Amino acid sequence: MEETILGGMSEAPRATIAPDETNAMDADVTGRVVGQPRWHGHPYNRAALYRLVEMLSVLPRGLRLGLARRVGQLAPRFLPVERRAIRKALGSITGASAGGLDELTVTLFRDFAMCFADLVSTNRQSAARLSRLIGSVTGAEHFDTIRGGIVTVTAHVGNWELAGRLLASRLARRTHVVVSSEEAPELERWVRRDGEGMRFVSRGHPSVGLELMAALRRGEVVALQADRALGTGGDVWIPFFGAPAPFPLGPFLLARAAGVPVVPAFCVLGARYRYDVTIATPIRVERGEEAAAAHTWVALLERVVRDHPTQWFNFFDVWSPFAAPSADADAATAAPPR
Repeated sequence: MEETILGGMSEAPRATIAPDETNAMDADVTGRVVGQPRWHGHPYNRAALYRLVEMLSVLPRGLRLGLARRVGQLAPRFLPVERRAIRKALGSITGASAGGLDELTVTLFRDFAMCFADLVSTNRQSAARLSRLIGSVTGAEHFDTIRGGIVTVTAHVGNWELAGRLLASRLARRTHVVVSSEEAPELERWVRRDGEGMRFVSRGHPSVGLELMAALRRGEVVALQADRALGTGGDVWIPFFGAPAPFPLGPFLLARAAGVPVVPAFCVLGARYRYDVTIATPIRVERGEEAAAAHTWVALLERVVRDHPTQWFNFFDVWSPFAAPSADADAATAAPPR
């Protein structure tokens, strides 16, 4: 028997979810993890570091970013596992030679340090103050054509947290940000601040699927990261820079079930250290075409990452995200880059 879901607004379309579709969506949102994600196990992901960066927020932004660049330049020497993963990814993305990869790797750590400094120091500021950091916004008109709920997806590119807060303010709709339950709870004060139209929802909550569907029926926004596989039965393998990599299918199952579009958004650090926000063309998800929609998203992500290779911040092997790093491989890369 099918479960019929009515849109919360009169113009929202009807959508039906068969039991097997519901199970697939739940597997991606709350399902059993078949591999152990390594996203949050990095040495930099510690409360002490967040606290230190927060203390430096009293400095003028130019000085703060200058210090961040210096720290980022040194970071590869102390993070050999992450450096190896980044170097491999940059090789696939850019095709650079060995010397070029060393330079790109250091640049990526520098870019990450600056975005990280902005994240920690600005995450408690109002949307009005955050807007001062924006250099340009492209594609905002896409939202003007959408009535009803929206599933928005982004990736760990540039300062994705900043983009989320600005979009929540612009849309004037409550935005439910789905976050991983594996992240260290002591970091919540810096990365999960409710308010200004944003509400953070743990992916591990038993009723998260129903909660998100209800939000979309009310015409609200559900925001998800869509560049990291979850290790559940809902992951799909999609070619990414010439090799298959796992990506989550859940955002597209959710959008199809609710009858709403998927809107990709990105926020990268641009000229004069201001952020450029891009909202891409909405992806319409038809029945049975969820995997095709995911392929469309990954093709877009690939273009964005190719244009900004040093601002895609995934410090693990995205083509094999649940495998433990090899001791031999770690030893081979333990020496700092020349």
